Amino acid sequence: MAAAAAMALAALAACDGGGSGGSAGGGLVSAPPTPTPSPAAVAALDDSVRLAQQASFGPTATLVDRIRTLGVNGWLDEQFAATGSTYADLATDVRTNFCATGDNACATMRFSRTPVAMRFYADAMSAPDQLRQRVAFALSQMIVASEAAVRSTAGIAGFNQLFLTYAFGNYRELLLAVTMNGYMGDYLDMADSRKGTPSENYAREFLQLFTMGPDQLAMDGTLQRDASGGPVPNYTADDIREVARALTGWTYARVDNAAITDGQAIAYAQPMIAVPSRYDAAEKRFLGTSVAAGASQQASVAAVIDAAFNHASTPPFVARHLITHLVTPNPSPAYIGRVAAVFANNGSGVRGDLKAVVRAILTDAEARGARVNNSGKLKEPVLAMTSLARAIGFTTDGYVFQSRDATLGQPVMRAPSVFNFYPDDYPMPGSATLRSPASKLLTSNNQLRFHNLAYDWTVSGDATRTEYAAVATLPGTSGSAPAWADWEAFGDDVDGMVDRINLLLFAKALTKAQRDALKAAGVAITNADPKLQARKRAQMMLYVAATSPMFLVDR
Repeated sequence: MAAAAAMALAALAACDGGGSGGSAGGGLVSAPPTPTPSPAAVAALDDSVRLAQQASFGPTATLVDRIRTLGVNGWLDEQFAATGSTYADLATDVRTNFCATGDNACATMRFSRTPVAMRFYADAMSAPDQLRQRVAFALSQMIVASEAAVRSTAGIAGFNQLFLTYAFGNYRELLLAVTMNGYMGDYLDMADSRKGTPSENYAREFLQLFTMGPDQLAMDGTLQRDASGGPVPNYTADDIREVARALTGWTYARVDNAAITDGQAIAYAQPMIAVPSRYDAAEKRFLGTSVAAGASQQASVAAVIDAAFNHASTPPFVARHLITHLVTPNPSPAYIGRVAAVFANNGSGVRGDLKAVVRAILTDAEARGARVNNSGKLKEPVLAMTSLARAIGFTTDGYVFQSRDATLGQPVMRAPSVFNFYPDDYPMPGSATLRSPASKLLTSNNQLRFHNLAYDWTVSGDATRTEYAAVATLPGTSGSAPAWADWEAFGDDVDGMVDRINLLLFAKALTKAQRDALKAAGVAITNADPKLQARKRAQMMLYVAATSPMFLVDR
């Protein structure tokens, strides 16, 4: 058994699996064998899996079948209308003394990321609005606020709800909502910033990370250069100071309308409220814009949002980030330019239409066309974990996932800084030109931890596994359950299992030699109980597949 598994691992590591050999598979496990499709059908099936990798938290047979039925644009239309994921019910602010001293369960539920991260994973596993969640996840890695600095469950929930709400809305509206959000107000110090001593933290990151970026970009994302060949800055220190002045005079809303001096009643999930006496009402000049003396606080905020939103570098800056997180960190300038053009004008004169931008990203020739050597991207730990779990079939309250993600170096909603877990331009090791952002997290320790997780959730992943149990100290938890019955239904049909794994984990890219090696790892396991034998065979093959380099790279 061990020898067969080792041989399969070696075979899967030997090449990148450029072929598409093997039969179709991918239907319901109880269905009769599917006839071998035509080459055109195989190509369509492969791309359906590829779209599921780009636009969901991992392919499932049901999802792939749905994409095949509706086509790319039809499925996108369905996803744009889909709902299901939410954090709104978790965004209930409480006073900081809400929990009794020593009540750790209360503290976890009210002053940590745990309930929100659990919901993130529970919805990633089963909520129907997969595309909305993936876009929200990408936006949350561009516009960052973190539990590492501000511990409020309601605040984390309310802040991350903004990304779900505006994932297919207008980017200007998202920028305004983020700017006025109390949780962000604490994280980057806009809350209680006042005239005379304004904090520049939010102003700086708003320009550098949330909108235009530090340097001028052409519409295709390439750097604009000055006469000496250097980059041209988008803003100056004076611009940051003036933007900071324009954003003075706001503080947190308070729980139960408590006085604004009550530091224990901060309402992190709510928009901030104006304190006119703290506002700098003098004239402000920034980014080629002026705000007249005496203009209202709201007008000053609007001027800041508009100046950044309408800046020439904002469309390519946002486009490149979203392409990086959904499709590839190595898009051509032409790809960035096409998406940036849609950000600038959705075809109806509207700027910042994220629905149109997402459609442009996912229907572009570089997303849907033939794969080349630099196509796709490395799975970040969160997506490796969810993709494996969705391929297995999980029902979950999310607790086991949020327990595991920190060990993999990517605890959602707890980024180490405003710069996220990794920069978008992190270089691919060994390459002078290619980018591979998630490679920053692929340390030897993290890779070993993912191998351990894959083993625990496959070979050792029976439903009775201790970490799957509901947590008695946390109200409302239900635990997790892998759907091994679906794999047991294959019985002796090891080829059918291989087909399913080839489909969901590799987009049917395995060569015949790799399929044969994977099958050998499964057939080597025998047991007198047919159901147990089928389950153990599936578990071993899934472990071999999930720990292969091919699984970790979405082509």
